[in-house]
Amino acid sequence: MRSRRGFAVRSLSVRVAAAMVLLVAVVSVVISVLTTAAISSYLTKQLDSKVAASQGRTIMALTKGDGSRPPPDTPHGQDAGTVTAYLTSSGATGNVITADGVLATLSDPAVAALDKVPAGDGNRTVDLPGLGQYRAHASQIGPITVVTALPTKDIADTINSLIGWEVLFGGVGVLTAGGVAVFVVRRQLRPLRRVAQTAREVAGLPLDTGEIGMTARVPDQLTDERTEVGQVAVALNTLLGHMENALDARHRSEQQVRQFVADASHELRTPLTTIHGYAQLSLRQGDHELFSHAMGKVMVEATRMAALVEDLLLLARLDAGRPLDLRPVDLTRLARESVTDAQIVSPDHHWALSLPPEPVVVTGDEQRLHQVVTNLLSNARRHTPAGTTVTVELIADDRHTAVLTIHDNGPGIPADLQPNVFKRFTRADTSRTRDSGGSGLGLSLAQSITEAHGGIVTVTSHPGDTCFTLALPR
Repeated sequence: MRSRRGFAVRSLSVRVAAAMVLLVAVVSVVISVLTTAAISSYLTKQLDSKVAASQGRTIMALTKGDGSRPPPDTPHGQDAGTVTAYLTSSGATGNVITADGVLATLSDPAVAALDKVPAGDGNRTVDLPGLGQYRAHASQIGPITVVTALPTKDIADTINSLIGWEVLFGGVGVLTAGGVAVFVVRRQLRPLRRVAQTAREVAGLPLDTGEIGMTARVPDQLTDERTEVGQVAVALNTLLGHMENALDARHRSEQQVRQFVADASHELRTPLTTIHGYAQLSLRQGDHELFSHAMGKVMVEATRMAALVEDLLLLARLDAGRPLDLRPVDLTRLARESVTDAQIVSPDHHWALSLPPEPVVVTGDEQRLHQVVTNLLSNARRHTPAGTTVTVELIADDRHTAVLTIHDNGPGIPADLQPNVFKRFTRADTSRTRDSGGSGLGLSLAQSITEAHGGIVTVTSHPGDTCFTLALPR
């Protein structure tokens, strides 16, 4: 897998370098072609000027006579290689100046080729058999057509030499560009390889077990978002952060599920053990009075277990987002009934109730909201001594919110317990066998039901002053 990733990075380097080399090569070819064409045109114009000058000298030599016949066979100041032809209706003659400065007679095929150059139509390029390529110009002087031509060999040699140098310099330039391109591309892609290395490091971590915590990150110096690599690095770091948070949240959720199952199993095991023990005792003894007592304990523990199972099922339904039975609920009446029930259950506490003059109505599930208030009152009753004053106050504020507060002057909630007071199976007394203790689900249920209604429940506590506040939208 690593070799394939490395190959992908290298292939990208090769592709970018090859593109740069190809670009340099194309530019070099275009420049060479244009340069060659420009120089060829320039040299051709120079040669045309020489042809015109040579033509002028030829015509001048011709006009010194009577103009009816060619001049004597003399070079008359022409350069070596100059070809001159005189074409008349009765015949044609021509000569060429050799490298030794001697006039030599043109062959008939060469003269015939010059005869095809139209008079007064500019310079033409012609191939003269036995001599090569020439630049020729024809002029009509009386009955004689004078054709003067100069060889293009020097231009061809110059252009061929230029092309050779261009090929050499172009090849050197392409090779140099290739080396520089490979060096620059590899250097520029080095941060990308660092990003890939970070991804491989994270991929090698055991992400399926335990808490993940902080994984590897792309270094800060490579996260400049003004560059493409920096944008990729920032995106990868952001992705890793989200991944860590998601995996840590999943781990915490799994831990909570495990703890919840363990606590629920423990809570259910206690009444089951009691039921099993009393059932065995009643079967062994055979005493009617003992049997009645054992059956009573079995009923108590079965009721306790049924209540616990009902609470667990309610929490599961709330966690799953099951819809509530929403109807108008009179919180004033609900608070009054809940306090009356609490007075009957615990007459040793002092119960006080403060209600507004007008009924406070909210939209909610009356049974569940009654359970919330009952759980909060039961919490105050269980964790405060006899003689404690518990005050229940209901108000409707200006923000369209109904606020119910339950205040007591008991010993308060320990500071280390307050952050976890609404968590499931949280209790100040960790004993699981005391008869007066609850299951630790009351406040958790109160919070879940309140949040399902779009409200919040909070607590503030210190010795002598504990206040639970329930806020619901009206």
